[in-house]
Amino acid sequence: MSEQRLRRPRSIKDKANVAEASNRRAVNPVATGILILAALYFARSILMPLAFSLFVIALAWPIQAALQRRISRLAALLATLLLVVLVIVVVGSAIVWGLGELSQWLFYNASRLQAIYARWVDWLEGHGIAIVSPLRELFSVSGLIGLTRSLVTRLNGVAGFTVLTFIFVMLGLLEADGLQRRLHSSAAQPQGDLLLNVGREIGAKVRRFMVVRSIACVVTGLVVWAFTFAAGLELASAWAAIAFALNYIPFVGPLLATIFPTLFAIAQSGSWQLALIVFVGLNAIQFAIGSYLEPFLTGASLASIARHSNSLTTCTSCWGRH
Repeated sequence: MSEQRLRRPRSIKDKANVAEASNRRAVNPVATGILILAALYFARSILMPLAFSLFVIALAWPIQAALQRRISRLAALLATLLLVVLVIVVVGSAIVWGLGELSQWLFYNASRLQAIYARWVDWLEGHGIAIVSPLRELFSVSGLIGLTRSLVTRLNGVAGFTVLTFIFVMLGLLEADGLQRRLHSSAAQPQGDLLLNVGREIGAKVRRFMVVRSIACVVTGLVVWAFTFAAGLELASAWAAIAFALNYIPFVGPLLATIFPTLFAIAQSGSWQLALIVFVGLNAIQFAIGSYLEPFLTGASLASIARHSNSLTTCTSCWGRH
C-alpha cells in the first residue's frame, strides 16, 4: 500500500507548478539574451571604441615596450600615441581625400552625367523596363552627389569615436605593465601565466596579419592606380587612395573598392564596355593579391583565412554586379 501511495500520480496543482517552473526556466535564458543584446545596442557608442582600442593596443604595445628600454615610460607612451594617431590620420585622410575628389568631379560634371542618365533611362524604357519615380530619385545624379557628400560628412564626423579610442588606448598602454605584474603574481597562478601566453600569441598573430595587410593595401593601391590610369578612368589617384584605405576592411572594403569605380566608369563614358573592363580588372587585382600575395607573405598559418576571405569577396562582388 505504501508503494502504491508513493507511485500515485501527481495532482493537477502539482502538475501546474511543475509546468510553471519549466516555463520559467525556458523563458529566463531568452529574456537574458534579449537584455544582453539591448545593452550591447545601447552601449555600442562605448563598446565599439573599446573593442577597437584593444586591437590598437595589441599592435602598439611592443613599440612602447621597446621604447621604454631606451627612454622614460611617459616619453615612450607619448611617442607611441603619436605614432598611432599618425597612422590613423594617414589611412583616414586617404579615403576622405579620395571621396572628396570624387564629389568634386560629380559636381563639376553634373550636366554631362544628367545627359548620360537620361539616355540610359530612355534606352531602358524603350526596351520595356520602366524606371519608377522612387528609383529615379534614388539613382539620379543629384542623389549620387548627395550620397557622396553624406559619406564625406560621416567620415569627417567620427571625432567622438576617435577621441574615445585615443583615451582607451592611452589608459590601456598605461596599465599594461601593471596588468602583467598582477598576472605574474603567485596569487594569479596558474591562470595568470596562461592568460599572458594566450595574449602574447594572439597579439603576435594580429601584428603579423596587419603587417601583411598593410603591404597588400599599398600594393593594391599602386596596382589600382596603374590599371585605372591605363584604362582611361579619371581620378586614378583618388581610386588608388580609396582602394588602399578600404582594403583594410575585410570583405566589405574590397567590394566597395570594386563597385564604386565600376559605377564611375558608367558615369564617365556612358558605355558598358569600359565598366566591364574596370569591373573585371579590379576583381582580378583583388583576387590575385588576396589569393596569392597575402598567403605568400603570411605563410601557412593564415593562408587559408586570406584565401577564404578573398574568395568570398569576389563571389559577393559578382553577385552584387548581377
